[in-house]
Amino acid sequence: MKPLLLTGIEPFLEHRHNPTEQIVMELDEETIGGFEIISRVLPVDYERAAEMLIEYVEQCEPFAVIMLGLAANRTKITPERIAINVNDSVEDNAGHAPEDQPIVEGGPAAYFSTLPVKKMTDALVQNGIPAEISNTAGTYLCNNVMYSVLYALEQRNLSIPAGFVHVPPTFEMTLHHSAHTGFPFTSIRDAIKIMIHTLSDLEGHAHDHSKS
Repeated sequence: MKPLLLTGIEPFLEHRHNPTEQIVMELDEETIGGFEIISRVLPVDYERAAEMLIEYVEQCEPFAVIMLGLAANRTKITPERIAINVNDSVEDNAGHAPEDQPIVEGGPAAYFSTLPVKKMTDALVQNGIPAEISNTAGTYLCNNVMYSVLYALEQRNLSIPAGFVHVPPTFEMTLHHSAHTGFPFTSIRDAIKIMIHTLSDLEGHAHDHSKS
């Protein structure tokens, strides 16, 4: 059985809850699609989140990394296609509010997800869950951790499928944000399981180049 690192994010801004935090903790240590799930929750802190996530990757040596985050204005599950090299946002939970700052000085302009985002999206739609590929992960913490991890993997010459998935708010969250459309929590959780199952076909294809 191969480890799969699954991360969520703590509540942020005006959101009292973040469904990704609950999802990853519920799935922690479960076996899904032949993978043993190792869950971690990241802080909404530019100075800590990516560093912590990279440390988790080094400790767990996972087959794959799926990062989850909340996009409260979206109405579908959206695997992210790309992360760009910029931090530009409102404050994080520690009060940092970067403006037009590179994530990695001199780093590539962008990285594409190495998860099978098309296959994941198709699997969700086939199971009756609204989903589509997103071509922008924004410029907040979600984009930051996705870019940072993909950069770190490249620097370490590691072929580990990794990428980010945004989820919509739950029904409970719409009580405080009436303009948003909510999802049942169980549907979001099931969507994550379906996406993990799509990685089973990748077994044997990802490998460590660090010794080559």
